[in-house]
Amino acid sequence: MVTKLTGSLIAIIGLAMLYMGGRLLLLGGSPFYVIMALGLLITAVLLFKNKRIALSIYATLMWLVAAWILFEVGFDKWQWIPRGDIIGLIGVWLALPWVVRPLTRTQDRATGRAFHPYLGTTVLVMIALVIGMMFYDPLPQEGNLTTARNAESGEGAQNDWAAYGGTTDGLRFSNLKQITADNASNLDTAWTYHTGDLRTAQDASEYTFEATPLMVNNTVYFCTPHNEVHALNPETGALKWKTTPPRERSYMQQHQTCRGVSYYDAAATPAVSTAQTAAVTTPVRSQAVCRKRIFNATNDNKLLALDADTGKPCADFGDRGMVDLRENMGPLRDHALMQTAAPLVAGNLVILGGSVMDNGYNAGNPSGVIRAYDAITGRLVWNFDPARPDMTQPLPAGQSYPQDTPVAWATLSADTKNGLVYVPFGNASPDELGTHRDANSNTEKFRDTLVALDLKTGAFKWRFQSSKHDLWDRDNPSQPSLLDIDYQGKRQPVVILPTKTGNLFVLNRLTGQAVYPINQVAVSTKGGVAGEDFSPTQPVSALNFIPAPLSEKSMWGLTAFDQMACRIEYKSMRYDGNPWTPSTVAGSIVFPGNIGVFNWGSVSVDPQRQILVAAPVRLAYRYNLIKRSPENAEKRLFTKDGTPYWNENFDGDYAIHIQQFASSLGIPCIAPPWGRMVGVDLTTGKTAWLRRVGTTKNLKTTFLPGRFPIGFPMGMVAHGGPLTTAGDLVFHGATADNFFRAYDINSGKLLWQTELPAGGQATPATYMGADNRQYVIIAAGGHGSMGTKEGDAVVAFRLK
Repeated sequence: MVTKLTGSLIAIIGLAMLYMGGRLLLLGGSPFYVIMALGLLITAVLLFKNKRIALSIYATLMWLVAAWILFEVGFDKWQWIPRGDIIGLIGVWLALPWVVRPLTRTQDRATGRAFHPYLGTTVLVMIALVIGMMFYDPLPQEGNLTTARNAESGEGAQNDWAAYGGTTDGLRFSNLKQITADNASNLDTAWTYHTGDLRTAQDASEYTFEATPLMVNNTVYFCTPHNEVHALNPETGALKWKTTPPRERSYMQQHQTCRGVSYYDAAATPAVSTAQTAAVTTPVRSQAVCRKRIFNATNDNKLLALDADTGKPCADFGDRGMVDLRENMGPLRDHALMQTAAPLVAGNLVILGGSVMDNGYNAGNPSGVIRAYDAITGRLVWNFDPARPDMTQPLPAGQSYPQDTPVAWATLSADTKNGLVYVPFGNASPDELGTHRDANSNTEKFRDTLVALDLKTGAFKWRFQSSKHDLWDRDNPSQPSLLDIDYQGKRQPVVILPTKTGNLFVLNRLTGQAVYPINQVAVSTKGGVAGEDFSPTQPVSALNFIPAPLSEKSMWGLTAFDQMACRIEYKSMRYDGNPWTPSTVAGSIVFPGNIGVFNWGSVSVDPQRQILVAAPVRLAYRYNLIKRSPENAEKRLFTKDGTPYWNENFDGDYAIHIQQFASSLGIPCIAPPWGRMVGVDLTTGKTAWLRRVGTTKNLKTTFLPGRFPIGFPMGMVAHGGPLTTAGDLVFHGATADNFFRAYDINSGKLLWQTELPAGGQATPATYMGADNRQYVIIAAGGHGSMGTKEGDAVVAFRLK
């Protein structure tokens, strides 16, 4: 009975595998699943006939499968899972005594053998091989960074964390070194604060607590997704004050987040003397209502100035503490314009761009103008409009900026010594369609372009385009990092621009010229939709983490079946083997996808040792164009389950559906790691070490109730940036497992970790408390799109 039931189950598995393997074979895929299926079916038939040879046949199949796995993926244990788990489990079952005995029973023996030598030995060898591979990982690149520390070669944050990136240079580096590799294991929770700002069903699906707290003026400041500002005691987490603006809850918001606030001290900040500001700011600066200010740019497009000591509006700023960022923007659709990043405070100016709804409309999207306001009065000092780059004088009331221009939604950076501000422009909506673009327009020239502007006047200095004719949503998402490096023996002032493609462009920040070599590589120029004009080349930096091209072998899953499904999809969709595969109606694989290799978390740089630490992501996405018709030009399009598409392109030729390339179980179709961490010596451009980051613990899955309970160290997506310190440490949350970790910057070795109360999709900060103890702080509130555990916590750590 056991033999026949086993044969029936194996036959069912074999038939299902034959069907899916046959489909894959017809698409030009691997024939081995058909071979595997035939081996299962032969075994099933022989079991039905009670033939002892079934066990030997199956043992031979196991060896063939092992050889095939080694051929495809070597000794990568995570890629053995979908190829071998079903075959291995069946082999273990067939080798058990209650299966072996009936098949080995003879006329001379009433009871058969309990052990089949060939199959039993095969199973034991396979088990030993799997156990051995548990202690081996082919991915990590071992190495050590040995550059000496020169405290005079870079500034970075001191005892405070006074700006989003630590300082206006955007390095995410602190000079503090009380916490070191020797004592990091002694870190403990100092305090936990709960904001009370939690998502409801009326809020956006991408509801994220991504704030990097400031610590300045002996106070911790941060904002919540609903733009509340909280001020805490740095040593205890006790609330000093908070603001609670009216909450605008709408699922129509594409992003509901606030990544940080900014600080300004009129007494400590030298004025930026310009023709526009001198007459206005000089008389009032010493008479400011609030000398110390917190600036908050809100989702509903207000720039608020709050007294840093009380939280009350600074009445002399704009209209009773508020500047309306919708001024001069023309008619706006609901939620078309957003503010998600911390404004830049440089000199006596507050400078910011904005974020628009991706692919929301084909026409009438807001301008991507960069605006600089006087930090005391709120008066517009200058504006840089990508459509009219030479017109930096403030636009008069009643006039509007040209719409549908590239936007800069990340926090900007400033070189205050050289009087330059750096703007990482992204795309203009619609992101993935270019049939209506004018190749000779200023708008096209400033897409995906890093622009250097004069800090005092907004005058254009230079530009560098990181992606040509962007049709993939390749915004420049990261705050640029500014430092001086000794590359190949020559010291140069540089700006480092991380990109979604995986490039890290290293440019002279005074001239825009490449410091690290940049090659123009040939890419796909045919296909897509009629009338599309693809750039024949794209820039690739000598320093890049562009993931290796996918192949059918790259497909993954938990079992052979979801892996085969991914292989079938891979063979069915267009993929040209590079990040610039055109989108199609039938479906294309874009790798990396629109989340990018680097995103708003940017990178962290130790300027004193000239070390860069980054957490590059590896995820592929499906891009499907959806033809619009005159009948539905202004109507919402809906998915099969009745939910609306986000990327609708009203009035356009096509909408676009962007979805992670994943199996029906919700697991990425490409093999892990999906998240890595790297340490780079910027004097040479060489990657010294590479490791996986994050585990499977706490993952939200479709095949299990609740969250996955076991932490397999596969390397998970990390949405948020690292922090480095003069204690030679890297602090990093951001991974999908809710953990916060400390690493040795020299080797990438994990030194300490702790589980946060919710997803830590944020960039941490560090500061010295009044008690002369170093604190490390991170927001833990989860990320709607990533599905991490939601919460409202801010957690600070210090040594025991």
